[in-house]
Amino acid sequence: MTMSDQEILIPQIEGDWWRIAGNPDLGRYNTERQQPLDFGIWQAADQTWQLASCVRRTGCGGRGRLFYRWQANSLLEEDWQPMGIFMEADPNFGEKLGGLQAPFVLKHQDEYFMFYGDWVNICSAWSKDGKTFARLLNPDNLSGMFTEGHRSSCRDPMVMAFRDKFYIYYTGVPAGKGAIYCRVSSDLRHWSDSVIVNSGGSGGEGPQDAECPFVLYFPSQYSFYLFRAHPAKGKEGYETSVFCSPNPLDFGVDSDQYKVATLPVEAARIIYYEQQYYVAALQPDLQGIRMARLKWVLKD
Repeated sequence: MTMSDQEILIPQIEGDWWRIAGNPDLGRYNTERQQPLDFGIWQAADQTWQLASCVRRTGCGGRGRLFYRWQANSLLEEDWQPMGIFMEADPNFGEKLGGLQAPFVLKHQDEYFMFYGDWVNICSAWSKDGKTFARLLNPDNLSGMFTEGHRSSCRDPMVMAFRDKFYIYYTGVPAGKGAIYCRVSSDLRHWSDSVIVNSGGSGGEGPQDAECPFVLYFPSQYSFYLFRAHPAKGKEGYETSVFCSPNPLDFGVDSDQYKVATLPVEAARIIYYEQQYYVAALQPDLQGIRMARLKWVLKD
């Protein structure tokens, strides 16, 4: 059965949003221009829910970005408890000062792996409890795992586990052309060469036109869904294009071939918990993070 032969399900926001995090108090790093942006949500070993966001335009120096963390006992809580600054870039490990971007945490067996950008590279860190992380360093004692080039601004990583492989999706902007890249691993440490899995199309091909990738496998569809953020065309703000493909390494290059829907959100993160899908995203005014239920409906 081909994609065109089957009935395709598409995501749809259900009900009202609720806020799970606001603009945090950074103490001596506070500025009037700071904004919480790309984030990750996961459940720690003690079953509490964790949220970590890249806060930009702070007073931390360099590129002005750091990670801040919140915690909740329930995924459905409003205004999660602020837990303080989670992580800052460390130039001793090759990271750009103030250059941290977009944390994502994956639990594998009884360990937690965090992936993030440092303004140039995609980096990783490890934790046993899902709250305190230590950088995983390469043989040169640097945190960077790989990049698409010094000026490619690699960022926004996320990892999907499927069967016996891990797929890491991320944004790369070599020569100013944004695209979603992917590499494959069997151990979360050693990664294949990269391949472009999505770019261009109606979302555009500029440096901000392929951001915040999120990929999930939908068993009943035998298909993979890619959520890709980009500036909304003809209006202010961002939106997220959704692609559905039978191949996790091909969501359409310079093409809308697999595009099935658009969501009016920026930085969509999909959570499946207790038989229910949820979507978390940035607030439209970039002053916090919100959550809503997500349902799947047949595409017209």
